[in-house]
Amino acid sequence: MIDHEVVRVFCGPDGRYGNELGVVRDGAAVPERADRQQVARELGFSETVFVDDPERGEIDIYTPTLRLPFAGHPCVGAAWLLGADRLVTAAGVVGVRRAGGLTLIEARPEWAPPRTLRRYGSAAEVEALEVPPPGEWVYAWAWQDEAAGTVRARAFPGRGDGIDEDEATGAAALLLTARLGRALTVTQGSGSQLLTGPRPGGLIEVGGRVVPGPGQWAGGVGSA
Repeated sequence: MIDHEVVRVFCGPDGRYGNELGVVRDGAAVPERADRQQVARELGFSETVFVDDPERGEIDIYTPTLRLPFAGHPCVGAAWLLGADRLVTAAGVVGVRRAGGLTLIEARPEWAPPRTLRRYGSAAEVEALEVPPPGEWVYAWAWQDEAAGTVRARAFPGRGDGIDEDEATGAAALLLTARLGRALTVTQGSGSQLLTGPRPGGLIEVGGRVVPGPGQWAGGVGSA
């Protein structure tokens, strides 16, 4: 198994939950895309990052089945782990800032992979959802408190790659923020938290807490 580290991204206020991210610091050890894809498949995280240049913040992102030009939780996790003030992805340069124990990135909505943003009438409806069949990447969401900008969400990648539900997805929250045009506090999965907001120049910021080590999420809402 290739040397790698694991961090949890978008943890809740108590430091639990978050989406696990695999990070291969020595990207040069796996130079070929096909080999990186194999490593990502073997590790089995929703995303794995290969660091190609830690000083410049160059990273390469893979799911178990495909390469992504940009993704939210890998960028937030890599920025935290590398202490980077920016990241260079295949989609473009991602800005990074830190505030109040949070790591936040800013990116363009058009960089995010397509998602179906499906609104429900209540948080309870979102929590009661069954995992849909593969074929469509669905971000299910509902207002918890519209005036306060709080959202309940769950994410179903639908790729058929063993990741039936994603505990915390920055790109989807970024797209929802762009659609709604306002700052949001998103509770996703079993208890992860993402904070987002519009930025000047059409950028969207998304961030949260990052901690080292394996998560406490057992793969379903209410499991912990």
